[in-house]
Amino acid sequence: MSNSTRKIPLGIYEKAFPAEYSWEQILNTAKLAGYDFVEMSIDETSMRLDRLNWGRSERTALREAIINSGVPIWAMGISAHRKFPLGSASPDLRQKGFDILKKSIELAVDLGVRVLQVMGYDAFYEPSNTVTQARYLDGLRTGVAWASAAGVTLALENGDSQLVDSAEKAMRFVSLLNSPWFQVYPDIGNMTAAGYDPLEQLPLTAGHLVGVHVKDTHPGELRGVPIGKGIVRFQETFRLLAQTGFAGPLVMEMWAHLDPDNDPIGSLTRAREILDGWICDAWGV
Repeated sequence: MSNSTRKIPLGIYEKAFPAEYSWEQILNTAKLAGYDFVEMSIDETSMRLDRLNWGRSERTALREAIINSGVPIWAMGISAHRKFPLGSASPDLRQKGFDILKKSIELAVDLGVRVLQVMGYDAFYEPSNTVTQARYLDGLRTGVAWASAAGVTLALENGDSQLVDSAEKAMRFVSLLNSPWFQVYPDIGNMTAAGYDPLEQLPLTAGHLVGVHVKDTHPGELRGVPIGKGIVRFQETFRLLAQTGFAGPLVMEMWAHLDPDNDPIGSLTRAREILDGWICDAWGV
């Protein structure tokens, strides 16, 4: 099934491509592999953090690459908040975290990014407690105010921290913040690895689900598991999403440097073919 006939938009994570790929290569290869869009990463590395300080020329060049390829950058993930968490005991780390969030929103506006994915980390490389959690909530509240003014949606992903390791826990923050600009972006691989059942978790996100991360996992193994080789119940989950009327984007998460066959482009293409079959089964063509 081609992406022109697929009802459900299917995206691919930036890190599925070799690190040396330019944005032109990423976008054009994503198109050739049959994906509808790409998700950008703003992680802890200087290479990706430097994007937040791009000037007009760099931003214009990427916008042109998006237009020329016809492949948008629909979402952006801010995993840099692991190192610079909004709930940190360090004022310097918190300030850096706020700077990253504000600049990410500004970059999203310039690139046409629709959803900015934030992580459920009040603290990551330091202890979590009620104080860090309170700071984190306050930090999210500030971020929602910035995102609202910019017309960008913030969406919380469940990760590998006890604070937000399920869709149910993510929804607690959605309820507390109570804003149309703050929603949930669950990862069914993460929640499965943490011992949660997506068939029980996803219905809790009704009315607040803006996208779904898909990847295969094992308990304690969140990356590098080839699709179909782990424990995630993709087909049942997709059927549930279809039954509930979900028609939003799915995003395949992969990491080129973890590819067991050292063929990341072949692997992401095969993953798209597998997902297309499951999507067709659940939603129809």
